[in-house]
Amino acid sequence: MRILYIDIDSLRPDHLGCYGYHRNTSPHIDRISKEGLLCRRVYASDAPCMPSRTAFYSGRFGIQTGVVGHGGTVGQPKVQGVSRGFRDDFETQGLASQLQNLGYFTAMVSPFGQRHAAHWFYAGFNEIHNTGKGGLESAEEIQPVVAKWLDANAAKDNWYLHINFWDPHTPYRVPSDYGNPFEKEPLPAWLDDDEVIRLHRKAVGPHTAQDLEMYGDHEAPEFPRSCGKLTDKASLRKVIDGYDTGVRYADDHIGAIVENLKKAGVYEDTLIVISADHGENLGELGIYAEHGTADEGTCHIPLIIKHPKGVSGREDNGLHYNLDLAPTLMDLLGGDKPPLWDGQSYASTVLKGESCGREDLVVSQCAHVCQRSVRWDKWLYMRTYHDGFHLFPQEMLYDLESDPHEQVNLAERHPEVCREGAWRLSRWHDAQMQKMTQNSCDAVDPLWTAIKEGGPFHAYLGHGPGQPGVEGFHAYLKRLEATGRAEGAAMLRSKYAHHLG
Repeated sequence: MRILYIDIDSLRPDHLGCYGYHRNTSPHIDRISKEGLLCRRVYASDAPCMPSRTAFYSGRFGIQTGVVGHGGTVGQPKVQGVSRGFRDDFETQGLASQLQNLGYFTAMVSPFGQRHAAHWFYAGFNEIHNTGKGGLESAEEIQPVVAKWLDANAAKDNWYLHINFWDPHTPYRVPSDYGNPFEKEPLPAWLDDDEVIRLHRKAVGPHTAQDLEMYGDHEAPEFPRSCGKLTDKASLRKVIDGYDTGVRYADDHIGAIVENLKKAGVYEDTLIVISADHGENLGELGIYAEHGTADEGTCHIPLIIKHPKGVSGREDNGLHYNLDLAPTLMDLLGGDKPPLWDGQSYASTVLKGESCGREDLVVSQCAHVCQRSVRWDKWLYMRTYHDGFHLFPQEMLYDLESDPHEQVNLAERHPEVCREGAWRLSRWHDAQMQKMTQNSCDAVDPLWTAIKEGGPFHAYLGHGPGQPGVEGFHAYLKRLEATGRAEGAAMLRSKYAHHLG
């Protein structure tokens, strides 16, 4: 069997037509979804980019691998110690190596391993095409590499190809001559509200409305689709249109890939998976153009699977992690699940449409904030350990059926649901720590390592290279005061006084 995995960075499911979006962002993805299985409730176990892709290819939660952030100790795997043989666990038990063991030729078109110095990302790949710009390449630079590879290999059997597109990721890099296909189309209804914009302009923290550049509003002229700050409907439209145009541009190139496969006569016989490393906050929790929290906006991802012998035109509402795809592929191919993997197969859903989702999910974020959240039924329970300078309360609770964009925190109104969420989180954490004592050289939760070293990499007050550092934090407090957010500055100064000396 041929397997094509299309990985679109920062892709939200609710900005795709097949998931109900009102804009025509994804005609080619929509057509593929009609030929396969569309999964509605799939989540990245660990966000953002590096933790997510590490979890996906290792088949393991970040709490086990140690990779939960973008820098410091938690930006690299735990030392394996005496259990390491001639090769490490990423090589011997990772998804790509398992595919090799089944006779697959594994190839990748992605700069990701170099972008984050995550060289374990390449473990188990026979062939790697690094497109060379660290994620700043647009789809028209990736497509020729993919087309050349497919021309040479598509007709062969037993290959696995991972393709990485970046266009929905900031800074929005779609070429200017592509235009704006959405300039006359309405905004998402929940954002098309002056009161929402007014409230979001008061928010503090990186990538809030007045600080889209992270801790400021600098605009790079080489990326004219990106926006430094959001102050009104026009700037809001620029952000949403920039994102949606990135989705549409990537979708155009997926259409070209489909044509490559059809030209080779193998489209019908190719297992195609379309997904993402994480989603994107586009107003949720007051954050824009960033994958900065352990919430619905950041952790909810699309997953579409077209299997040559699987169901067609079906939807699945079961709860799944991104790392559940690895054991699912092993089941579909007749392979075995390695002992370290945390994933659970849903192959019966792919082949027969049977429901086999999880009871609940725990998702984590330790690069921008330190949070863990539990997703079950209609609820999202969020627990914050480090707020990333956003002044989040320790507990947040959202009813995602009535409030999918997390506008009303119900924690004080429903303490009994918070208790259930805390119990579910504690149950998961206990199981993870017990597994760690059996399989790791330590028993350390890397979330607490991130906090001990100075905070998550993008909200950092330690002595390493993270952002913004103590001097940058003082500068940001002054910026808040100068932009009508003095109250937030005072609260942050008080909350983090012990870090400032």
